Amino acid sequence: MSHDSSARPAVLLLNGPNLNLLGHRDPAQYGTTSLADIERRVTELGAELGADVECAQSNHEGVLVEHVHRARDLDGVVVNPGAFAHYSIALRDAVDAVDTPCVEVHISNVYAREEFRHTSVTAPVMQGYIAGCGVTGYELGLRAVLARIAERRAAAGRA
Repeated sequence: MSHDSSARPAVLLLNGPNLNLLGHRDPAQYGTTSLADIERRVTELGAELGADVECAQSNHEGVLVEHVHRARDLDGVVVNPGAFAHYSIALRDAVDAVDTPCVEVHISNVYAREEFRHTSVTAPVMQGYIAGCGVTGYELGLRAVLARIAERRAAAGRA
């Protein structure tokens, strides 16, 4: 981990395709909260918990991969890969290649939806997985990744 471990944890909140449409897209499934509202809530929670949160969203697989690569210099990532969770080997490999705790978040309960959504190719390389908690899942994801960061820092202090 190249980020200064004595500093406030730096976390990336990363959202994948179509999540820029939150608040408008299928409100029955995803609710009426916008991505900007989610980013604000998570950033504010991060500040309360002593962490700096940076937010990014893209509809493009390669851009998301680049964000994950850049996360090597951060302490953690909370990511909603959207549909890419179900088939993006490139995103999976990017997460697997960085030594940064990542927690996957999905707003809806993917197991209550179409069968193709029941498999995540990205989940096996994540340090946590949260689904079906609505937009609160993002806050849970931040808390989970911060717990992983604290565990890593404690282990590094014992080494």
